[in-house]
Amino acid sequence: MTKRPKIQKPQPSSPPWHLLEPWQTTAWLKVDPEVGLNHQEAKERLETYGPNAIQEQSRRGPIRMFLGQFADFMIIVLILACIVSGLVGDVTDTIVILVIIVLNAIIGFVQEYRAEKAVAALKRLSSPTAQVLREGKTHTIAAHELVPGDLVMLEAGNVVPADLKLLDVARLKVEEAALTGESLPVEKSGALIRELDSPLGDRLNMAYKGTVATYGRGVGIVIATGMDTELGKIAELLRQEKETKTPLQQRLASFGVRLALLVLAVCAIIFVVGLLRGEPPVLMFLTAVSLAVAAIPEALPAVATVTLAIGARNLVAKNALIRRLPAVETLGSVTFICSDKTGTLTQNRMHAEAFYVDEGIREGIAADFPVPLLRALALNNDARRSHDGQLLGDPTEIALYEAAESVGYVGSELVKNTPRLDEIPFDSERKLMTTLHQENGELVAYTKGAPENVLHRCVNLWGGDGSQPLPKEAILAAADQMAADGLRVLALAYRQLPERPQTLDTDSIETELIFLGLVGLMDPPRPEAKEAVALCKTAGITPVMITGDHPATARAIAIRLGIVDDGCKVLTGSQLAGMSLEEFEKEVEEVRVYARVAPEQKIKIVKALQDRGEFIAMTGDGVNDAPALRAANIGIAMGKIGTDVAREASHMVLLDDNFATIVTAVREGRRIFDNIRKFIKYAMTCNSAEIWTLFLAPFLGLPIPLLPIHILWINLVTDGLPGLALAVEPEERGIMQRPPRAPQESIFAQGMWQHILWIGLLMGGASLFSQGWAYATGSAHWQSMVFTVLALSQMGHVLAIRSERESLFSQGLFSNKPLLGSVLLTFGLQMAVLYVPVLQPIFKTDALSLDELLLCLALSSVVFFVVEIEKWMRRRGWIYRNGPRPAESGGQPKNFD
Repeated sequence: MTKRPKIQKPQPSSPPWHLLEPWQTTAWLKVDPEVGLNHQEAKERLETYGPNAIQEQSRRGPIRMFLGQFADFMIIVLILACIVSGLVGDVTDTIVILVIIVLNAIIGFVQEYRAEKAVAALKRLSSPTAQVLREGKTHTIAAHELVPGDLVMLEAGNVVPADLKLLDVARLKVEEAALTGESLPVEKSGALIRELDSPLGDRLNMAYKGTVATYGRGVGIVIATGMDTELGKIAELLRQEKETKTPLQQRLASFGVRLALLVLAVCAIIFVVGLLRGEPPVLMFLTAVSLAVAAIPEALPAVATVTLAIGARNLVAKNALIRRLPAVETLGSVTFICSDKTGTLTQNRMHAEAFYVDEGIREGIAADFPVPLLRALALNNDARRSHDGQLLGDPTEIALYEAAESVGYVGSELVKNTPRLDEIPFDSERKLMTTLHQENGELVAYTKGAPENVLHRCVNLWGGDGSQPLPKEAILAAADQMAADGLRVLALAYRQLPERPQTLDTDSIETELIFLGLVGLMDPPRPEAKEAVALCKTAGITPVMITGDHPATARAIAIRLGIVDDGCKVLTGSQLAGMSLEEFEKEVEEVRVYARVAPEQKIKIVKALQDRGEFIAMTGDGVNDAPALRAANIGIAMGKIGTDVAREASHMVLLDDNFATIVTAVREGRRIFDNIRKFIKYAMTCNSAEIWTLFLAPFLGLPIPLLPIHILWINLVTDGLPGLALAVEPEERGIMQRPPRAPQESIFAQGMWQHILWIGLLMGGASLFSQGWAYATGSAHWQSMVFTVLALSQMGHVLAIRSERESLFSQGLFSNKPLLGSVLLTFGLQMAVLYVPVLQPIFKTDALSLDELLLCLALSSVVFFVVEIEKWMRRRGWIYRNGPRPAESGGQPKNFD
């Protein structure tokens, strides 16, 4: 089989696309505009042109990542110290310490590599998509798979995925500030451009990668992808990409610097005191350096990132895609969730329940309804059937299409004899959509939209034998009655035109209409949403519903979901517009339902709540939602119905557009943050214990209790394995029965820094007690006893801190099997270095007698029971009373400052 020759990638001498006619463009790119590329052709072009992606700064490969583990200043100092030790003849110590350094580097490499892979997977999942025509069918593909010659469909809200030559436009406007700096959207056309050197902003028949369609729709053919696009040319100049650190990373890094200075000062004191006592200088130098390496928590920011990244990957399985890593940390602080109604709190599966026709409300649709009304339902509609028979389009339009179809008015059949000539698309300001049709030799305009907006433009009511007076009050009353039953109400009207207007102007088309009727649609609440709302309230999070629907509709759905009780206040967009920010802030915390709200008013809601000290999660799906999503503490975009603009502005994307997923993400975010706190508490307490042990021994008249090899062993094995297992700790009981975490709260708050200090001192005290006892009884194994007590104390500690409040006995030993396994493994390794003869000279240990081992076990278990007592006192509110407490039974927790 002969392999097809590859397409030659266009050179800089390729034609000036903006000067070509549409047929010339499709001919040049060898594509049929009615069919598009076939899949094999697209595959070959993808191999030729490469992915449609802006190249990022090259990331470190595995080898550079591994070698980078040795670039830390303290590790370099330790390596130099090992070299000095080898030169003075202590080769065994040198080799063992170098082995431990390499093992430490391997652990660091694995952590960084996993984080890199997790973040890369998230970026792949969050890549934008594009609607393309291939083999005569519409497909949704990842934008990076686009190739020159692909036919791309654009709609309002889409980010333009590649450089396009526009073949067909319907009042398409594109915001091109990313390229031209012009903030106002540019109206596109298919008109030919005559000037070869016309600037990008004047090329009205082109759309460029990275710009945003804000109005209308269009079809374009891809003429450049990836780095060949205009955006790619700019990106070539801006290849230096800097990864920003999360707020948690920044706080931990800042803390690490301060702690490092303190630890270095303590190490210097230990070094000087050891010299004054006559200890060997090389030994004291290695001891001081080893302690510094063990005690300075240089890995904390990296571990936090790994935990956040892995947590973000876990959330994907729960239909929450984290686009910005700090959002995982931020989720635990959310106090208000402001959610759209349609599709998020409801099923996004509209159904036409009731109609107002012939001056009365009727349930369901019937064939005896006014013919113009049935034709309006079918023709003023962008819903369409796919090749497999599935209806595609807006849920409201699908419901209207299905209603007309059920009584014999099939839109796809009607449009053959009643073609659409033009349209005025729906927008959030007019709240109307109008289509213009050729019908039996006449021009007819069908309009649908919000009842008050349609009625404002109507002059008569349709009658079977002629127009009748328009009873506006009765119609509005019927609309209110339908809305009070939880129905979304739309009005339909039409107008016959004497001739086709030269320009499609809303003022000339959407006027002097004849009213046809009302349709009431129901979007039933999601079954899981009601439970999620109740869980929010228990967790101290206030759910708020924001909708563009009628106030009565909003109230009915909110009552059914449990967001409000009957008789609640509903604030409308017009009322909100009439309030100053200061006035609004006085009552914003009491409002639970907003109706008839324009998307841009969401910013006012976010700002007012934030000014009151609340932490806001805001959902959105449209272009106009993007500013509010960016302004919110957590912006949440819809994955199914959301626009590319909304996703780009968001911190998180709901893959299933489900409110319950937000609550699931909050729960998971709280668990992840809790586990980060536990790891920090464990690591810092262990480091504190090592410092206390070495620092206090000289002042108690005791020799240096640990050798460098002991310190590094504890840092590698005892600190490492169990600490990492804390990342998979299951969520604590009552995690959603406590108030949100205050956003500015230090990670060391709620008694954590006190615990680190005094439990560390307790561990050090127990270790030094074993040394003093051995000295007093004449045992020669005192160093091995200190080593063992300090290592095993940390095992008891890690088991006890699995929960900040709950006892291990109620949690159960087997509820975190990886942690239990790491504790048993660490215990076994510690016994091995004590009792395996070949390891004793390497680790400078002696086999303990049974009495000595039992004493070590007893002393090390003290830490476990003391921490259990600490938690018992905490549960009774005797200590750390400013920490998070579960809500009282039957009540809702209050937010705290």
